[in-house]
Amino acid sequence: MYTIRIATLADCPLIHDMAWKTFPQTYKNLITPEQNDFMMEWMYSLPNLKKQMADEGHVYQLAYHDTRPVGYVSVQQQGDDLFHLQKIYVLPSEQGTGCGAFLFRTAEAYIKKVHPAPCTVELNVNRGNKAIGFYEHMGMRKVRQGDFSIGSGFYMTDYIMEKEI
Repeated sequence: MYTIRIATLADCPLIHDMAWKTFPQTYKNLITPEQNDFMMEWMYSLPNLKKQMADEGHVYQLAYHDTRPVGYVSVQQQGDDLFHLQKIYVLPSEQGTGCGAFLFRTAEAYIKKVHPAPCTVELNVNRGNKAIGFYEHMGMRKVRQGDFSIGSGFYMTDYIMEKEI
C-alpha cells in the first residue's frame, strides 16, 4: 500500500509543505500559535531542513500512497549505539490507515541496516500528544520527561521514549 524513498535536498520543499499540513494540526491544542510559528521556522524552514540533512545527519524518508506523498520520518544517529527518531508525521487524511506504523517500521529497518548491532532508538513526544499510545503500541516506553528550552521563551514539555532494537 505504501512505498518509501530516502529524501534528498531537492525534497526540502516537499517536506516543508507536508509539515505545514501536519504539524500545526497535531499541536493546535498543545502549544500556542506563536510557539507553532517559532517551531515551524526552527524545524521546517527550507534553510533549516537543508542544514539538518546536509550538516546534522538527519535522514528523511518519504512515504507515498501510490504516487502521492503522505508522510515522512527522520532519523539521526546521536551516539555509537543511539539513534533519535526526530520526526514522524502523517498527513491528516492518512492518519489511522497504518501509514504511521509503516513509517516507524521503516525507521527501524533503516537503523538496523546502518547499525546491525543492538542499539537504542529514542524520541521526544509532547506529554499531551495522543501519539504516546501509538508509540507504546510500537514497543517504545517512557523513560524520562523534561521541559526543554528551545529559545524565545518557548519550551517543549516532552516524554522521552525509547526502544531497544
